[in-house]
Amino acid sequence: MALYLLFESASGYALFHAYGMDEIAQDTQAVRDSIVDLNRFGQVVKLTAFSPFSSAIDALNQCNAVSEGIMTDELRNFLELNLPKVKEGKKAKFSVGVAEPKVGSQISEVTKIPCQSNEFVLELLRGVRLHFDKFIKELKPTDLEKAQLGLGHSYSRAKVKFNVNRVDNMVIQAIFLLDTLDKDINSFSMRVREWYGYHFPELVKIVNDNYIYAKIAKFVEDKSHLSETHIPALADIVGDEDKAKDIVEAAKASMGQDISPIDLINVQQFAQRVINLSEYRKKLYDYLVTKMSDIAPNLASLIGEVVGARLISHAGSLTNLAKCPASTLQILGAEKALFRALKTRGNTPKYGLIFHSSFIGRASSRNKGRMARYLANKCSIASRIDCFSETNTTVFGEKLREQVEERLDFYDKGVAPRKNLDVMKAALESVTQEDGKKKEETPAKKSKKKKTKGESDDGEVMDVDIAADLGTEKKKKKKHKLEQPDEDMTEAANGGDQNGTPKKKKKKHEKDEDGDVKMGTESKKKKKKSKSDE
Repeated sequence: MALYLLFESASGYALFHAYGMDEIAQDTQAVRDSIVDLNRFGQVVKLTAFSPFSSAIDALNQCNAVSEGIMTDELRNFLELNLPKVKEGKKAKFSVGVAEPKVGSQISEVTKIPCQSNEFVLELLRGVRLHFDKFIKELKPTDLEKAQLGLGHSYSRAKVKFNVNRVDNMVIQAIFLLDTLDKDINSFSMRVREWYGYHFPELVKIVNDNYIYAKIAKFVEDKSHLSETHIPALADIVGDEDKAKDIVEAAKASMGQDISPIDLINVQQFAQRVINLSEYRKKLYDYLVTKMSDIAPNLASLIGEVVGARLISHAGSLTNLAKCPASTLQILGAEKALFRALKTRGNTPKYGLIFHSSFIGRASSRNKGRMARYLANKCSIASRIDCFSETNTTVFGEKLREQVEERLDFYDKGVAPRKNLDVMKAALESVTQEDGKKKEETPAKKSKKKKTKGESDDGEVMDVDIAADLGTEKKKKKKHKLEQPDEDMTEAANGGDQNGTPKKKKKKHEKDEDGDVKMGTESKKKKKKSKSDE
């Protein structure tokens, strides 16, 4: 039985004929040895046909079809044109070796061409791939490399299609940076306190906040120059006038040592770095809040932006978090404690990262485990809604938060919470109402935009044009009204009524007129009879 090899390259489809290859007798190892030598391999495998792709888009479509196991029309035409034709009712005396078994099964189903994909065929195709540029003389090795590179980039780009506004990688990096900034700012602030504490040790007890302490250290500089005139400025920094007075009084009776101007400059520069880091941390937190409202609005409204971002970063992505069951989400972040408990056969942890939520802190010590289990259940629902829904809304997250609040009241006061079915129905109704409002608002907005554009472009001239158009429309209406009686007159001349009434009414009037005529004739007869009687 003859063996043909179908090779899908980056530049087109190629069909090879393997001469004198007996699959049963031939050893796979011998084929591997013969592949390396082109002279030996070229005597066995020869090119039968080659069909290049028309464009890069065509190559991408063919590559996607092959990867999905679909036979395209181009591939079918290529095989039917170049393979030997099989008579009806007879078996084919050849077979086609393919690299993808799915493509081979579809080819055999549609075209009835026998296909095979085994280790022997794969070794032959490996040799074809190795010497492909030698088989086609017109094709240069650099052209093949460029085609492979371009097709690889376009194929991977097509596979990694995503919405730019819903990239969870940015949230993962932002929450990692936020945690590291918190640690760095804390350690740097302690260093500023210790460094400036040599000069002004009493300031540590008066000011507790690290950011405000760094600002005061930069503002005060040398404590000996501090006086009552600086109280308003200090009050602006601290936010309390009494504290500002305490700082001035403590500076007068301070036990700290004197510092040289060079040391003060270094302390000020370091304090400024701490202030800049703290301000950047605030901006980064605002950025994280906005990104979470775009990526996972329901999860953020349920559990908070920071805790939700930590869950996403620990899971790896929002889709991974959505795939996690509620039991896994509950202990996410407590893996060490879980495996230690399993190893020592102790109590497993009740919560992981979810512990940082305010709901767990508000629950009593008895109900912390229950609350963590219930909150994990709601978080898994919210993450799945955020991951797989197309509409960006916070309605479900707010409703789920209400359910958690009701569950807290149930544990504390015994108030029965609402059923999940009723809550979800109410959420769906509110979402449909919002969608209806948006659809109603969109046409109104478009009309407003058109008006504003006309006014901005033409100004008063636009109003004159509109008035002229209205005048022409009125004139047309008047002409139409004047033309209507003429048409009615023509209808009357043709046998219709002169009043221009519809045909149905005409018949009634005609009957009435006939009745009047009949009455007239009868009155004439009566007059004649009366004359004859006289």
